[in-house]
Amino acid sequence: MKNIKFPSAQTILLIIAGLVTLLTWLVPAGKYQTLGYNKDANQFTRVALEKTETLPATQQTLETLNIKIPLEKFTNGDINKPINIPNTYQELEAQPQDFYDFVQSPIKGIIESADIIFLVLIIGGLIGIINSTGAFDAGISKLATALKGREFILIILVTVLVAAGGTTFGFAEETIAFYPILIPVFLAAKYDAMVGIASIFLGSAIGTMCSTINPFSTIIASDAAGISWTTGLGGRLFMLLACLTIALTYIIRYGKRVQKDPTKSVIYDQQQQIAALFSHKTETVQFTTRLRLSLIVFALCFIIMIYGVVALEWWFVEMTSIFLVGSILIGVIAKIKETEFIDTFVKGAGDLLGVALIIGIARGVTVIMADGLISDTLLYYASSMTEGMNKGVFASAMTAIYGGLSFFIPSSSGMAVLTMPIMSPLADSVGVGREIVVNAYQYGLGLFYFINPTGLILASLAVVKVGFNKWIKFVMPLFIALIVFTLVVMTVSSFL
Repeated sequence: MKNIKFPSAQTILLIIAGLVTLLTWLVPAGKYQTLGYNKDANQFTRVALEKTETLPATQQTLETLNIKIPLEKFTNGDINKPINIPNTYQELEAQPQDFYDFVQSPIKGIIESADIIFLVLIIGGLIGIINSTGAFDAGISKLATALKGREFILIILVTVLVAAGGTTFGFAEETIAFYPILIPVFLAAKYDAMVGIASIFLGSAIGTMCSTINPFSTIIASDAAGISWTTGLGGRLFMLLACLTIALTYIIRYGKRVQKDPTKSVIYDQQQQIAALFSHKTETVQFTTRLRLSLIVFALCFIIMIYGVVALEWWFVEMTSIFLVGSILIGVIAKIKETEFIDTFVKGAGDLLGVALIIGIARGVTVIMADGLISDTLLYYASSMTEGMNKGVFASAMTAIYGGLSFFIPSSSGMAVLTMPIMSPLADSVGVGREIVVNAYQYGLGLFYFINPTGLILASLAVVKVGFNKWIKFVMPLFIALIVFTLVVMTVSSFL
């Protein structure tokens, strides 16, 4: 039994893809009608099975379709994706996926997620270039010296800053770039790599779970529910502060145990492997002017990326371009020869190729569900489960339902536009505000994100070469504590 190893992230996802393929043979196929807004023609487009019709873009049209959303949410671009129309679910002829579809799904997933895959690969190239200059080594050495005896500040700083990005603009995929950069810093502070993973990933997870002004979850979900995004904002701020406090306490306590006794680390058996992966010969590196300029350019890449996403509506193409230009500038500053630059950049990108493939394979799981027409069926039956519930049970059940649905629909914006028009009216029937459903959506999606294999956790762990089983062992006590806390808060808030 000792020789049996936990499967790799890629294998886990392929197993999940196989199980979902089998699910398409068991779950009835079905689909909701959808309604999209055509800005150029100022018309709604209603899609029902293979039939498409145009409807006038008026509030009366929305009321006729039982959609409780103000017209301006469509016309001003707040809702820019087709939404499901309530009470239009219809069972269809089964579309079971076969072995051929299963084999094709990772390829389709890689093609569909090409934007984030290229971002990851270019980031890998940038990290390869900055590491080759020695600038990062020198920076780590100085930071480790500055934090000596106060290493917990590193945990607080990283977790809070990443959470701030998560709660404001959905800082998630972008965190992949930070693992190769920050893990060596945590190792230099005498923590294990799990502390670094937790600070980055849990910071992002809690930030997005308790989103306040995040346009990709809070705002789009509130719009699709027909309410203002400020409704329920106070409760989400409370949850953000409370969950961050719980998570920071957990990470800092674990980190102190590891500092005192490295054998307490859940990845102690990988200590040498991870140390070799992120080895830095900091004592031999002098912090020259060229290295300082290289680090400044490196830091500016991330500052400009964040500013672009927040203020300029940038997305993957623009973000990837910034990292490519930054790589070239660092190469020029450090006087790296052209052939050496190419070889180093390609090697750095290659180091994250496994991560990129994981992202593509995970997307392939959603491809199978979409082709098998079972996503809307799962949503239909999930919405039927809450009929006749009292307020407290409804709030908790809705949170659990959204947690389960997030396995099949890991995209926060996709989940919002597909489910909110169906789920939010259920709040009216049990006598609670629709912000309860919006919060349930955020908390359910966010909590399951901690362990969701179709999310980003497997890709994040792959950067550091840590197994999913080790992560589960580490995070499960915190995961359970946050579930209990969240359900208590949801139950109480439903009666307020």
